[in-house]
Amino acid sequence: MLFQMKPRFLPTFTFTVCALAALYLISISCTNRHLIFPASEFFYPLLKSTPFSTHKISDPPQATHSRTNLSHLVFGLIGSEKAWHHRKAYIESWWRPNVTRGYLFFDKAPSPGLLPWPETSPPYRVSDDLTELLNKSDIRAQRMVHGIMEVLREVEYENFRWLVMGDDDSIFFVDNIVDVLATYDHTKYYYLGGNSEFILSNYLFSFNQAFGGGGIILSYPLAKALARDMENCLKRYVFLNSADNTTRACIADIGANLSPQKGNHQIDFRGDISGLLSSHPLSPLLSLHHFDMVEPIFPSTDRFESTGRLMEAAAADQSRMLQQTICHHRQSNWSFSVSWGYSAQIYERIMPRSYLQMPVETFKPWIRTPRPPNYLFNTRRPSRDPCEAPHAFFFESVERKTESDEILTSYSRAWPRDLPACSSSGNHSADFIQRIQVFSPAMKRNQVRSLKYCYC
Repeated sequence: MLFQMKPRFLPTFTFTVCALAALYLISISCTNRHLIFPASEFFYPLLKSTPFSTHKISDPPQATHSRTNLSHLVFGLIGSEKAWHHRKAYIESWWRPNVTRGYLFFDKAPSPGLLPWPETSPPYRVSDDLTELLNKSDIRAQRMVHGIMEVLREVEYENFRWLVMGDDDSIFFVDNIVDVLATYDHTKYYYLGGNSEFILSNYLFSFNQAFGGGGIILSYPLAKALARDMENCLKRYVFLNSADNTTRACIADIGANLSPQKGNHQIDFRGDISGLLSSHPLSPLLSLHHFDMVEPIFPSTDRFESTGRLMEAAAADQSRMLQQTICHHRQSNWSFSVSWGYSAQIYERIMPRSYLQMPVETFKPWIRTPRPPNYLFNTRRPSRDPCEAPHAFFFESVERKTESDEILTSYSRAWPRDLPACSSSGNHSADFIQRIQVFSPAMKRNQVRSLKYCYC
């Protein structure tokens, strides 16, 4: 693999890299300068209420060896009529009319201002009133659990394999969900989802539950078994005030257990979550939740613009979304970290990969606690040391390069770093870099046999 650098005021030189990956081109555009690199794996820098239904819950589908696809999934989304006017942008960012299947369940019938109902949103239903059944007025938690049965009441197609439950501010990456579910046997009991990132949430509820905002995924046989005893189970656990914990308890009574998924994100944080999204684990991104509770994830945008920009990258290639690649450019003593479709960073020092894989703690815990630990993963503190503080670039655009069958993503500088160069590694400043471009193959990441990292 050959790298070429041609900055205006620097001598031209070449160097060779030995890698097992397919070749990619890294180009870095600067103010009055231009550098071109070729790198490995998908990294490369350009240095931009409906009445109660009496429908019968159908029998489980017959076992089949066909690969799971999107038509086998049904979504059940629990929403608030009051919040829908601003939350529908989250759902419509990933919902595919006439392709995705499922229903949105409101707490009450939509007001005239929400009608006529748009085709860009999931069809809506109104949740059953459980106050008489449970003899209590606050049935918010139980309403979400009961929604599992209500979705199955509506389902009439025979190829239903998986039920995905979520909230009206949940963003799902449906192609990745399909790829993950295709590795499981849908004819058996499976309960999938992710923990909260916040340790206290898991401690207060359960370390063995899927947090529903990030998505609760049930195989059809398990969903049907759960629905069959739904009312008895809700009465049995009427004292619980958490929908997710109630779901876990009901599933445990059936005999199933959680299969944790690192790609389901509850996002139990406050503030700026860019540190987490820039160091995502190498697991398929399945969902993001709580966008109402965090700052917009891209600079100079609101929450809905941020969502749209993220999904623009996802539309080009979900398999690479937020997947981190780390590369070292030895001659400049620089380290690159790219979170595909979201951000790119340049460190002016060779940094250990184990260090860069830890998210920078740009965020705050869901609830203020007196002392760490707060999270289920290790973090590193933000730094103003010029050898540790990165130059930050965020996703700007994506395009398909048909002549080379590649996808080009561009990342632009977010703000000046306003620090001197790192003196301990040779004073090779990256201040002049304005944009990073990443060239990746126009095929799913798991179809490319290559290294996850590159050496320069």
